[in-house]
Amino acid sequence: MKKRTNAGGKAPPALPTAALSTAASQQDPRWAALIARDPQADGTFFYAVRTTGVYCRPSCPSRRALPRNVSFHATAAEAERAGFRACKRCRPGGPTPADRHARIVARICRYIENAPRIPTLRELARRANLSPYHFHRIFSAVAGLSPRAYALAQRTRRVRAALQRGQPVTAAIYDAGFGSGGRFYEKAGALLGMTPRTFRAGGAATDIHFALGRCRLGHVLVARSARGICAILLGDEPERLLQDLEARFPKANLIGGDAGFDRWVAQVVGLVDAPAVGLGLPLDVRGTAFQQRVWQALSRIPPGSTASYAEIAHRIGAPGSVRAVARACAANALAVAIPCHRVVRQDGALSGYRWGVERKRALLLAERQS
Repeated sequence: MKKRTNAGGKAPPALPTAALSTAASQQDPRWAALIARDPQADGTFFYAVRTTGVYCRPSCPSRRALPRNVSFHATAAEAERAGFRACKRCRPGGPTPADRHARIVARICRYIENAPRIPTLRELARRANLSPYHFHRIFSAVAGLSPRAYALAQRTRRVRAALQRGQPVTAAIYDAGFGSGGRFYEKAGALLGMTPRTFRAGGAATDIHFALGRCRLGHVLVARSARGICAILLGDEPERLLQDLEARFPKANLIGGDAGFDRWVAQVVGLVDAPAVGLGLPLDVRGTAFQQRVWQALSRIPPGSTASYAEIAHRIGAPGSVRAVARACAANALAVAIPCHRVVRQDGALSGYRWGVERKRALLLAERQS
């Protein structure tokens, strides 16, 4: 075989071993996760450093090693068989930091749910054996909302359940752990979508205007309260859509066939047919604090673009709440107006959609072609 030569007719010098080792490490896709100290990569591989004889997790905060000294291993056992010992800083043989944090937060969540009042941040941090600053940061990253917001959501859930059982409003508010009825009333519109007494009555005396229409994706039901559009539902059977609306407002005055409302319906149908256009109508968005953060992040995804559930979790400052993000997308009752159809799996594949994956595909295709 003829040897390669350079311009002077001489064979190029062989690359030194260190250079080859450096190139091999830097070309390995795991190197990028190591450089980023990506906690999402923990458990997927381990890296070892020849000069120290230690192996670590990808997220280890220790001083970064030179690429020529690094080797990658699929498991901790594999790294130990190669003669490396576990790092005492990141402890790669034990549970990941994410797992430890998840267990801490789960334990604190149970305490919050059972506490007779909203605990203070200092009290919760002491129970977690962390400083208030680090506890707040860890809790927010795992749960997707602050400890106080989580406590407020739990107490609101208690109020909802008590009111639906017919318990008096004042008793429901205080039994749920709210120290002041006035403070709850200030937030009742956002938390319940209506006053506590109206909620207790199942939406009685609340007027919900609705209309059924057709769009290129099938049937559409549009409903509005005094605050704005409160439901945009898609489906194959008009009767099922109406049943969904009745379940949401079991005692409300459902008013159909309002001629003045038809103009709003026409705008919504236009949105479904051309989702990139946007909707210039007021929305009555009802959900928990976390759900509303997710829905706001969805609304910032440009038409024709997509984002993964993990990306949305990062954008709201809660990288550990991917499943909670997916649940918030599923809870969205405002199809297309809050564009949960723009959220896809990490590999770009279309995942579940409340109104059917085929509708999701059609909406994305319409946006990309507009």
